[in-house]
Amino acid sequence: MTTRTFGATITEGPQHWAIVQRQRESGTIALAGEWSTRDGSRPDQPTVHARVVHEDGRGAVVPWIRCATGEDGTWSVRLEVPEGGLYRIETCLRLNDLQPMELAARGDMIHHIGIGDIWVIAGQSNATGYGRGAVSDSPETGVHLLRHNGRWDLATHPFNESTDTVQPLNGEPVNPGHSPYLAFAKELKKATGIPIGLLQTALGGSPLSRWNPNEDGDLYRNMMEVVGAAGGEIKGVLWYQGCSDCDSENAPSYYRRFALMVERWRQDTGDDKLPFLSVQLNRNAAYAEGIEGDRCWGLVREAQRRAAERIAGVEIVPSLDSPLSDIIHNGPAGNLMIGWRLANTALGAVYGKAIPHRAPNLALAVRGEAEQTVLLQFDDIHGQLFAVGPGERIFSIEDEKGFHVVDRWQVREGSRIELILSRPLEGKAFVHGAFEANPSAFPLLDTGTQLPMLSFYGVEIE
Repeated sequence: MTTRTFGATITEGPQHWAIVQRQRESGTIALAGEWSTRDGSRPDQPTVHARVVHEDGRGAVVPWIRCATGEDGTWSVRLEVPEGGLYRIETCLRLNDLQPMELAARGDMIHHIGIGDIWVIAGQSNATGYGRGAVSDSPETGVHLLRHNGRWDLATHPFNESTDTVQPLNGEPVNPGHSPYLAFAKELKKATGIPIGLLQTALGGSPLSRWNPNEDGDLYRNMMEVVGAAGGEIKGVLWYQGCSDCDSENAPSYYRRFALMVERWRQDTGDDKLPFLSVQLNRNAAYAEGIEGDRCWGLVREAQRRAAERIAGVEIVPSLDSPLSDIIHNGPAGNLMIGWRLANTALGAVYGKAIPHRAPNLALAVRGEAEQTVLLQFDDIHGQLFAVGPGERIFSIEDEKGFHVVDRWQVREGSRIELILSRPLEGKAFVHGAFEANPSAFPLLDTGTQLPMLSFYGVEIE
């Protein structure tokens, strides 16, 4: 038996579980629909009303508002809703002005709505999430995901699974696993009280060219379609990409192409300060292509480091200490750590919280006063540098006589490292740190934040 719907029906509006991007301290929700009476009659003074209530039962956050109601059986309204949630949107049809609101005809409702911040996930497989194994990373209301099927949902792993997909371009060839971004969003929501929405647009194995509108750009266009489906506005970008560009053709131009990509994304989103939170590449544990291949990994990591130094609104977190699930994909334990670091970075760099969030970063390399020494000065030290593996080969030197690994080094004065060389430098010289495809697993760290240093490559020694 089919019962005809009557009262106020919603034909346009957010989905259940949707996160609406806030502007300052509120978000706009546009609703439209149709109205009808149960018996098909046309009352003299029909009015549709809408309100927004706290889903936990605390009452209305936006009281009943009279909608624009047409004689043709349509209605519409725009609601300004305070940031927060979760909320429920309610509608009803009032047959005349004397009818109490509690006795008005039924109306459609939309459940689990949040007014908060939307972050888009872009990049390749470690952004998709291929962590394997058991982990405690449970879902949480107020952290929601726009799934591949085009529907908002409670965010749960795996993010990039493609059941009933409407975005096949970034569908994975195998089932993905755990990623850093549920942990990121939960930590962000905990610290800000703001619901967080996530848009998963990453694709394993994708090179920068597929994200750069100045090159191929097909994944960029796909991402913009997903952003449009979520309302067209985002808070920022979670970027984890680079392994597919670690070759002699693409690595040397990575910084230039990434900078152009950031500029174009900001133009097309209408936000010239759109934040990019990036992850410096971890490792390839099975890499065996020699020093020239290592140089390509060093070039990409250095480009990522310089982008965070030179492009306003681009931030970076290290990942070299992240445990793996296989030769190249971060495992669940590593993803939780990366997610926390990204959240901390967002809180400090985007949300204005006074918390240390940047990793130790090489600022200067100079020839030491003692013969055959080089001093490295690091910025963003909140405790002191600590050598987890004091015997590890982390640093290397390159000069006119060639390349050699530094076997001896020591921490000096908290934020400086002294390299002790086996021979004098010849001519122009450069220093590298943990630049290889599979560098030391024990990089320097800052005792104040427990963050390892950022990798660097080709920094000239003054």
